[in-house]
Amino acid sequence: MYDVAMRIFRCSYNDRHWHQHRHTRDTDTVVNANTADSDSQVSSPLAVDEVSALTTRIIDNVERVIVGHRDAAEDILITMLARGHLLLEDVPGVGKTMLARSIATSVECSFNRVQFTPDLLPPDVTGVNIFDQQQQVFEFQPGPVFANVLLGDEINRAPPKTQAALLEVMAEQQVTVDGETHAVPDPFTVIATQNDIEPTQTYDLPVAEVDRFTKQIRLGYPNETEETELLGRIAGNHPIESLEAVATARDVNRARKTVAATTVSESVRSYIAQLAGYTRDNARLGVSPRGAIALVRVAQARAVFEGRDFVIPDDIHAEIHATWSHRIQTADTIDSARIVDDAVDAVPIE
Repeated sequence: MYDVAMRIFRCSYNDRHWHQHRHTRDTDTVVNANTADSDSQVSSPLAVDEVSALTTRIIDNVERVIVGHRDAAEDILITMLARGHLLLEDVPGVGKTMLARSIATSVECSFNRVQFTPDLLPPDVTGVNIFDQQQQVFEFQPGPVFANVLLGDEINRAPPKTQAALLEVMAEQQVTVDGETHAVPDPFTVIATQNDIEPTQTYDLPVAEVDRFTKQIRLGYPNETEETELLGRIAGNHPIESLEAVATARDVNRARKTVAATTVSESVRSYIAQLAGYTRDNARLGVSPRGAIALVRVAQARAVFEGRDFVIPDDIHAEIHATWSHRIQTADTIDSARIVDDAVDAVPIE
């Protein structure tokens, strides 16, 4: 009885605490996303040229809202097709949330946002069991992770225990609450932003969580021409309000199958393994096998973007910095990007 009482108290607390944090939840959209997941299981892969056309269509649509960040939109799409997650480290107000929302809208998939704060608890992210007194059973109330695209805003403002709530879902696309496992919609991608201008008011992300982010990028400020265009677009109604979908979650799953089938020759795999070995020999913490796998997957996605069904070294070079730099830990006087550069210079292409 004590255990049940404590669970009722915790659920009641979290139910009240839930509304203190801004995020969107749309149960109907989650159901639709799960339906798309079922449909995708019997879907065939797209042709390479179809994937290339699909990604171009999505990025062009995103640019109706976002000005000057085509490369960033491309990074997010590559991450999605590589079955990964993205970490955005930048100053507030440069369009991180709007970029993520624009991509989710363009793909017609569910989108949730969680504002990470010091008092956010793990159940506020993953969900919680609520006790139904009439039925005398616990019912699972899904948290904001149950979406195709989850934006974790300022993830490093929450303490490590809350940050760790994302570890399972990022790796396995499921969450476990009170011993019960719940699958999240497919496709599933986490886009997390990190505050890097207030170090005394944030918590460092655990190394294990940083390693689960496939890529890390920065947006940066727009130039004068881009900002002028931006101000003109939002003078009236915001363009996000009229943005329409140009693809579906099922399209993304079919494109993922195409990417997964892209050929990675033994020589390319060996090249990546040698690059990873160089980082381990020349940094305090080098690239993990998970990081090497991530580079293979994003290189596959890059190859498909370029209209090929096989990976070449140029694909690796195009993706290696965003995929590896955040995983490498060095002495304070050495930049992790320098280690990546040195690895590319030192390891020959065979």
